[in-house]
Amino acid sequence: MALKHSHLNIVGMVGSIDNDFCGTDMTIGTDSALHRIIEVVDAIIPTAYSHQRAFVLEVMGRHCGYLALIAGLVSEADFVFLPEWPPEEDWPEKLCKKLELERAAGQRLNIIIVAEGAIDRQGHAITAEGVKKVVVDRLDMDTRVTVLGHVQRGGAPSAFDRILGSRMGAESVLALIEAKPETEPCVVTLVGNMAIRVPLMACVEKTQAVAKAMDDKNWELATQLRGKSFQRNLHTYRMLSRLKPPDVVGDKTGWRLAIINIGSPCCGMNAAVRSFVRNCIYSGNQPYGIHNGIDGLINDEVRPIEWSDVTGWVVEGGSLLGTKRTLTNENFVKCAENLGKHKIQGLVVVGGFEAYESVLQMAESRREFKEFRIPIVCLPATISNNIPGTDFSIGADTALNAITEICDRIRQSATGTKRRVFIVQTMGGYSGYLATMAGLASGADASYIPEEKFGIKELTRDMDIIASKMDKGNIFRGVILMNEKANKNYDCNFLTRMYTEEGRNHFTVRDNILGHTQQGGTPSPYDRSVATKMAAKTVTWLVEQLSHFASMDGTVHAETPESATLLGMRHAKYVFQPIQELAKDTDFEKRVPTYNLWWMKIRRIMNVLAQHDSTYDSEEGDLQSLNFE
Repeated sequence: MALKHSHLNIVGMVGSIDNDFCGTDMTIGTDSALHRIIEVVDAIIPTAYSHQRAFVLEVMGRHCGYLALIAGLVSEADFVFLPEWPPEEDWPEKLCKKLELERAAGQRLNIIIVAEGAIDRQGHAITAEGVKKVVVDRLDMDTRVTVLGHVQRGGAPSAFDRILGSRMGAESVLALIEAKPETEPCVVTLVGNMAIRVPLMACVEKTQAVAKAMDDKNWELATQLRGKSFQRNLHTYRMLSRLKPPDVVGDKTGWRLAIINIGSPCCGMNAAVRSFVRNCIYSGNQPYGIHNGIDGLINDEVRPIEWSDVTGWVVEGGSLLGTKRTLTNENFVKCAENLGKHKIQGLVVVGGFEAYESVLQMAESRREFKEFRIPIVCLPATISNNIPGTDFSIGADTALNAITEICDRIRQSATGTKRRVFIVQTMGGYSGYLATMAGLASGADASYIPEEKFGIKELTRDMDIIASKMDKGNIFRGVILMNEKANKNYDCNFLTRMYTEEGRNHFTVRDNILGHTQQGGTPSPYDRSVATKMAAKTVTWLVEQLSHFASMDGTVHAETPESATLLGMRHAKYVFQPIQELAKDTDFEKRVPTYNLWWMKIRRIMNVLAQHDSTYDSEEGDLQSLNFE
């Protein structure tokens, strides 16, 4: 027995709001902290507008500026101070000049974000009070300081953090069970959409290397060691936070690139449009906005968009550009005519399944309409997360947080009453993503989706499990999530009546159909960030494509399958995929992919936590794909 237990296996999970551990895309707690920061920034904006003030916000991040950087990126902050990338020595002059120009241009507020560990190039601390003094002394501008402090550590965890903690916990237990005496210590990390195990010491050494680079004032190396994602975020913020584009950037003639929203509105669409417009202008190209979807294209609602036109868009939900669910089909002539009229040379389509279908229809109509022979990109934006070719869609995270928050409130509403079960219906069409992930995030007792068949036997079993838990005193309130199209016969109404009748000796029952509350609200930090980065990548891709397909007279001949594509997130990478190839893996009747979905495996964790008979399989990926050098 002593020999059998002579060794100690170690598996780590990183909980840190600073996201300062190398080897993982996100540490537990970071997303929730970002939610607290953005809630404060969004709340400050109205009072800053009404009083025409500047606000200096100090956020946590003693040795890592991730929170400050992302907060600045998704809140349109005017200036951000980070420990990894100190400002130039003349930063007071640059800051004040920028604020002066913005006020002269009519801007009524200014937001400055300071990480608590911010320093200058000499290693001296830059504080929120110090920044305020610079602004007041030099500009005599009404300025206030807000120190968020431990507010960032509190509050209800975001849906992302709840799911991340559950996944990492499950993977850690499995790692310990599978460990052998010779197994080296590992840490469970998140890479893309996979929870995987990586060598603990390799991550620690790389994290320590960041600190050493900062001590040596090697700022380039410090940001490089933080990872490519940190570098991209920094570059994107610096570009988007410019007051105006440089006088001359790239080719003066530039390309005429248009953006359109198609389908139902969702949070994050406006952030994508803003990023697209400013990336276009910054790279020397002319952005056009097509208002009100395909209907707007048919009616020639095509207008140039300027840099200042999209100021403030990142915080807005819905679609300020306007969107309709009209498809391209049967309107090809007018669509092609107006694209040609404005000499559009590249097109970005932001939206859900209607956007996906519209791009496919344009690609398949190129032989008949030369105006569609341009590079076209679809950016997936839908709360249902049902677009083939991507693991995540813009808007889904905001909807997921809305469902989770509502489930929290529903549970709280029954506090102090007798035992009660809530039946909650979610959106999603034939995609069970929202019901699955919200089920895990909210601690639901069961979740029913179209992808997983069930009948009266399964419904009765789940009801008996809830009744048993209540009889034993383990729980007093139960939550069951049901996708709106989980089963045409066993729907939310049927389930409510069944539970009411069969469970009357154990609990009372209430039903809740969430409806369009899942589509509204303020975009989450995750959706704002993803939309901003995806749109920036789209502009780069369009320009690269046009350099190959454009002729000397400016006409474009993009007729290859790769020139009509979808930009998706697949396995931790942003990937452009030909949309005609993706169509082969699409069920157009149900509007879902036909291949195995990564999130289906996560359902097993939810079942285990709800005390169902289930087993969990590792999400373990290929460790060799990670570079720890």
